Amino acid sequence: MRLNVFLRPLVCLSLLGLAACGSNPPSPSAAAPEATATTVSAPPIKIGLALGGGAAKGFAHIGVIKMLEANGLTPSVLAGTSAGSVVGALYASGMNAFELQEKAVALDEAKIRDLQLSSGGLVLGQKLEDYVNEQVNRKPLEQMAKPFVVVSTRLEDGERTVFARGNTGQAVRASSSVPGVFQPVTIGKYHFVDGGIVSPVPVDAVRNLGADIVIAVDISNKARGKAPENMLSALNQSIAIMGQKLGQAELARADIIVRPKVLDIGAADFGQRANAIVEGEKAAAALMPQIRERIAQLQAERAKALLLAQTKAGEARHQACLSQRSSMQKLAGMAGLNDSCDKP
Repeated sequence: MRLNVFLRPLVCLSLLGLAACGSNPPSPSAAAPEATATTVSAPPIKIGLALGGGAAKGFAHIGVIKMLEANGLTPSVLAGTSAGSVVGALYASGMNAFELQEKAVALDEAKIRDLQLSSGGLVLGQKLEDYVNEQVNRKPLEQMAKPFVVVSTRLEDGERTVFARGNTGQAVRASSSVPGVFQPVTIGKYHFVDGGIVSPVPVDAVRNLGADIVIAVDISNKARGKAPENMLSALNQSIAIMGQKLGQAELARADIIVRPKVLDIGAADFGQRANAIVEGEKAAAALMPQIRERIAQLQAERAKALLLAQTKAGEARHQACLSQRSSMQKLAGMAGLNDSCDKP
């Protein structure tokens, strides 16, 4: 306070002297240009959907999508394994949940099943590939309306393969090729089979697409002490058991796990499609509070981080302004006459 009392007359006299000489003190804008601060809102939360394998149980995925859309929580990115890749491909192409349901109700098994006796499998899989490509208007994976990838297993070495480009129907066919039932799919110099062997629910694949929150839909078979009813059920259960340990580790990296009650639906029981859809809706509805809570938590974390970043940026601008001020402006500022650098 005492310093300002002595400085104020001195500064005023100096400024008057400069004015009498026909010279004005540098304006704040000239002495210390400062960028205009803008308030940037946090980007929206990107929801990712990981759709697992499970043959005819896969119709439950449609119910989950219906419930998410009904609550305004439309997924932005998707990944699919086996049956999940079929639903995922149609949804990623631009269909909404009700269009998916219409397709499911109208689906004729004959359109996707081409029996052919072969040492590699009973089903060729070409019909499934053609059906998917027809439904997505022959768009390759990289041209989908939503970012979408398909997970399969490379037969030569058991490596997980994530298809993000190329023939959509072929990728879905590869991901759905249950060993012993479907013939392996040849792509390039390799052969591919069911993605459920290495990634029953593709959580990591959808996370890599940039998902902030991953909702995993697990419809895989669990060993429950019951003997499988037929060969397809036995093979599906065998695949589920093989991938169970690996799948548990991957599922643990999801934010939300939806488990529709479809374990009693057989692998080839397409007659239960309506029931599977309903079970998907019910399972997703039960978890809606948990999903909203997780989204709110992430939004709060982002808002806090954004506020901190804006505060630091404001402080940095203030310090830069202070360092650029002229000596006369500094004197004026000390005297409380004119501080051209507003504090953040």
